[in-house]
Amino acid sequence: MNTQSAPWMGEADLFRSLFDTAPDAMIVVDRQGRIVLTNPQAERLFGYAPGELAGNLVEMLLPEAARGSHVRHRDNYMGNPRVRPMGAGYELTGIRRSGETFPVEIGLSPIHAGNSTLFAASIRDISETRRVRQALTRARHDTFAAQIGRLALEAPTYETAVESTPALIASALEIGTVVLLFADSRRNQLAIRSEVALPPSLRESLASALPQAALLGEFPRNTTGGATLKSLDAVRFPLLRPALAQAGFRDIAIVPLLDRYEPMGAIVVLSKKQDAFERDALHFLQSVANLLAAAIQRSRSEEQLAHSQRLEAVGQLTGGIAHDFNNLLTVVSGNLQLMEAGLADHPELGEIIESALRAVDRGAALTRKLLAFARRQRLMPREVATPQLLADLRQMLQRTLGERISISVECGDDVPAVFADPGELDAALLNLALNARDAMPRGGELRISAERSVYAGDGELDPGTYVVFHVADTGAGMPPEVLARALEPFFTTKEAGKGNGLGLSMVYGFVKQSGGRVAIESAPGVGTRVDLHLPARAPNPAPQRVAAGAAPVHEGRETILIVEDEPDVRAIATAFLRSLGYTTYEAESGEIALDVVAAHPDVAFLFSDVVLGSGMTGYELVREVRKRRPGLPVLLTSGYERAGSEPEDAPLADVEMLRKPYRREQLGAAVRKAFGAANAR
Repeated sequence: MNTQSAPWMGEADLFRSLFDTAPDAMIVVDRQGRIVLTNPQAERLFGYAPGELAGNLVEMLLPEAARGSHVRHRDNYMGNPRVRPMGAGYELTGIRRSGETFPVEIGLSPIHAGNSTLFAASIRDISETRRVRQALTRARHDTFAAQIGRLALEAPTYETAVESTPALIASALEIGTVVLLFADSRRNQLAIRSEVALPPSLRESLASALPQAALLGEFPRNTTGGATLKSLDAVRFPLLRPALAQAGFRDIAIVPLLDRYEPMGAIVVLSKKQDAFERDALHFLQSVANLLAAAIQRSRSEEQLAHSQRLEAVGQLTGGIAHDFNNLLTVVSGNLQLMEAGLADHPELGEIIESALRAVDRGAALTRKLLAFARRQRLMPREVATPQLLADLRQMLQRTLGERISISVECGDDVPAVFADPGELDAALLNLALNARDAMPRGGELRISAERSVYAGDGELDPGTYVVFHVADTGAGMPPEVLARALEPFFTTKEAGKGNGLGLSMVYGFVKQSGGRVAIESAPGVGTRVDLHLPARAPNPAPQRVAAGAAPVHEGRETILIVEDEPDVRAIATAFLRSLGYTTYEAESGEIALDVVAAHPDVAFLFSDVVLGSGMTGYELVREVRKRRPGLPVLLTSGYERAGSEPEDAPLADVEMLRKPYRREQLGAAVRKAFGAANAR
């Protein structure tokens, strides 16, 4: 300022006039922080009467929580012998006499007055400026949120959205480093799925600095609120602050990605500024987290639905093939047995026939595996003590898997009995263990455990108590394209002759037919974990089946009606029963069979297939026959085991089932057993 004063005004008067008429609030303080002078704009801005501020510490114009830190900043600034003016742009929060807080922007300048130095502060209310700035920031956030939402909807897979989201978040927040972390149940630590500008040193230490259990525990179920460095518990995350400081970061924002039951991961944003994340930034991150979590859940649901539909279609096809194949095996087996009986004087041919019959048995075992996948096998479930089941399995596996495989089995005292077919459950767990062994040719660890779980019902499982079996290995693991087909029958990555691809498909079919579900997690180099969810309570009792195996020949003289729509199969059944001394009638459908029963009172027994072409099923036939002949003994047979899901196709609890293909001795034993059961009633 020009020091030459106007003739009509002294220098002091000029300073006072400029001070009082300045558009901004002006306050002058001494080195102790006491207010020496204020202009009217300052008194009006903070709501005080003229002269009322003089003599008070300047901190009275700040919220109480900020006063201590301001005193330290003031002392550092005023105590500097080379103190320089500090231009406008430094933002603080002011407080009016009424207690209302508002944002201000200040500029500081030292004033040398004789031997002392005073400090002048120009103060400007930036409430309106901040509102405009916030509006612009929110508009930018909304634009990027809409872009991320569109990406989540249009991306072919959720992995695409996961890969692209960090860069969009970084642009929206005008910040450098963004990371998406996902929970890894196999390693019990968080895994980086995608990131932007994450320093290599922090990439190595981030998982340790943010332990999975501690981070997911920080966000209880259905809690969408985010956390910053200031709000995170230093005791729960002792390595976080040193790791951030070493990489040059001073703040962090963490927002959970919520799954249906618990967080699946988190969005992590790092800043080199202290207290960098205001409410608007956290609100934007929460919106993005909700969009991304919804996209992931939707994509997973679509994948599960498509997978379930594909398996259901393959299962229906497989069940039909198994039914037709069992009929063919019945014809082949039956003719071989008839040849064997007629060639008793040719032992060399008998050996050939016996070899062919063994091949038939192997074919029958194959169709049983197909029926297991198609959920058409007949199960005999009962309550099985889970601890004893696993203890027996452990002994078996220690003898089977070899010394290179370390086996650990855990089962808590609160695990209830599981309701399942014990033989099929043993086979399922053994199949999983053998798969694990094959995935660890150089040895490894196999962990089998069971726990109790209660479900409220999620569309796949009915509400109730379940036993969950976990079978985990440290083997090679499966890439996504193999994992997607792991449950399909005949799919295998093993060399020709080393596997038929029916192990996991059998497990899947058995568990689904038992009212449970199968879940598989696997990744290359990590290993595989298979979870079997099976009910712990028994529904209605299931009908019994006639076991395969050697049986004595039973002969009789009664008249039996044979109902079978396949002529060749019907001929085999007729030949078997006649060779056992029975008189037979034949019918190719349920309708014809009812006419035969009505026309021939000497019919003493009904032997029928379950699937009878396009007409009534074997179950419906039995119900109709019982209306006319209540005490008539009945035996059913099937290579398919279940005709449909309608009430009229429901199995009959008091009717024995003979599985195709059957031996002549098995048929004779089953007929005599059914006669005995009818006489006992």
